[in-house]
Amino acid sequence: MADPLAQVVTLLQPAAPFSKRVSGAGRWSLRRTEVGRPFYCAILAGTCRLAADGHEEILLREGDFVLIPSAHNFTMSSHAPTGPEDVVHTPILLPGGEFRLGSPEAPADVRQLVGYCDFRSPDADLLASLLPQLVHIRGVDRLAMLMQLVSDEASAQRPARDMVLERLLEVLLIEAFRSDREADAWPGLVRGLSDKRLTGVIRRMHEHPDHSWTVAALAKEAGLSRSAFYERFRRAVGVAPMEYLLAWRMALAKDLLRRADASITEIAERLGYSSASTFTVAFTRHVGLPPARYARGGWQNASGTEAPRASWLLVG
Repeated sequence: MADPLAQVVTLLQPAAPFSKRVSGAGRWSLRRTEVGRPFYCAILAGTCRLAADGHEEILLREGDFVLIPSAHNFTMSSHAPTGPEDVVHTPILLPGGEFRLGSPEAPADVRQLVGYCDFRSPDADLLASLLPQLVHIRGVDRLAMLMQLVSDEASAQRPARDMVLERLLEVLLIEAFRSDREADAWPGLVRGLSDKRLTGVIRRMHEHPDHSWTVAALAKEAGLSRSAFYERFRRAVGVAPMEYLLAWRMALAKDLLRRADASITEIAERLGYSSASTFTVAFTRHVGLPPARYARGGWQNASGTEAPRASWLLVG
């Protein structure tokens, strides 16, 4: 059967990772206000604090891993309480390439590997909205190992580097989502897949997007009444069943059109539309331009502006 989580992560097309070793000493506080780029962090030693908008503050300690898929506003700070005078605008680059937050002379209180990557998919916002807003995992060493592999590969110039990085990032993201025991606390795909009544339905939609699904047919797959299924799906995933199916079909269509893997007629058949014209109408209404124009490069203008970069992390 189709693996919806793996499909979503693959369609996100994670790429262009940027990672740095960062240490903190004394009192320091760093606020990130840009949004859009996925942020991830592994605590290698010591402790620090993370305060993300909409979430309770977390005390991070050695062995912890954090992933914020859409990098909403958050603050990282020293374990010791901080004030306005402790805000860091530009970390200090130490000999050896490590970045220091706080005092450059004092022994480090925390060491971490932090990174950002890009989701190249024009559907990144939609797809990322299906994932947990914040992932915090404790005691899974392989996540730090994966981050180190990503960091090593990003700094090298080996053959097929970009392909290897993309696969490593996919594995890192999937491992993070499936390791998070709290992931089902927030509406989204992971929570839907954790529901025994819904997981088979979601897999079927992903496996057979060409099927003429209705809410009644999906409810039968779930063994629920139509109304009970609709409400359960909406609460768990965050969108209505047919809205999710349409978004998934359009994400697949965009991917096929960008890669020029099939004609518009073939794509329409693959996605369950009765004709190319029916598909064209649905695609144009959803995306804002017809599929033929999208395939000719219109997606580059329809995908929005590039997410701001984390300038402090790009120093050096």
